[in-house]
Amino acid sequence: MSPLPVVSGEEAVGLLKRYLIAGLLVWLPLGVTIVVINFLVELFDQSLLLLPRAYRPEAFGLDIPGLGVVLSFVVILLTGLLAANFLGSKLVGWSEKLLSQIPLVRTIYNAVKQIAEAVFGAGDQTFQKVYLIEYPRKGLWTLAFQTGAHRAEPQRKTGFDEVVNLFVPTTPNPTSGFFIMANRDDVIELDLEVDDALKMVISGGVVVPPEKQKTQVLAEPASDKKEFS
Repeated sequence: MSPLPVVSGEEAVGLLKRYLIAGLLVWLPLGVTIVVINFLVELFDQSLLLLPRAYRPEAFGLDIPGLGVVLSFVVILLTGLLAANFLGSKLVGWSEKLLSQIPLVRTIYNAVKQIAEAVFGAGDQTFQKVYLIEYPRKGLWTLAFQTGAHRAEPQRKTGFDEVVNLFVPTTPNPTSGFFIMANRDDVIELDLEVDDALKMVISGGVVVPPEKQKTQVLAEPASDKKEFS
């Protein structure tokens, strides 16, 4: 039998640290994922309180984890169907007008609504494209998101032929940031998906999405056969 390699105390500490870090990289993301999912399930299960007591699962001797998730999905879907029609939109508008009269509530509600519209909205209210811009000074680059294509007085007075409205988020909180109007020739459009770019911003550059491989269409080789008339 070959003798066991002699490991110094410093090397043993280094190996121990290496194995601990490797173990943490396995269990930490898994543990956080389980905790977050469990929190969300318990949170959505609170929607069962909307049901009359006689119709709740415990009244029938049932305890089904996650049933509130299904109920929450149905409630959100029905709310969306209601808000999408004429009568529902009028009701939502009246409710928002009422909330805007309450000092503290209107600040919280408007901030959350604007963030939700930017992330989940459609059309001009979403992050449409990802750009690479030099910010806060020349030589330093960061990511920015196109927020709209409307051209009004501020855009016209920049003197640019084509203006891009950009939102530059901060790390690790992308809900705050800076609004910039830039010349289209001074920014670089990226092929990054918005979700991937947001992950990169939130992680401070730790999470870098893989670069997309552009498929090249190869021309078919010319046939060696000669055609005879």
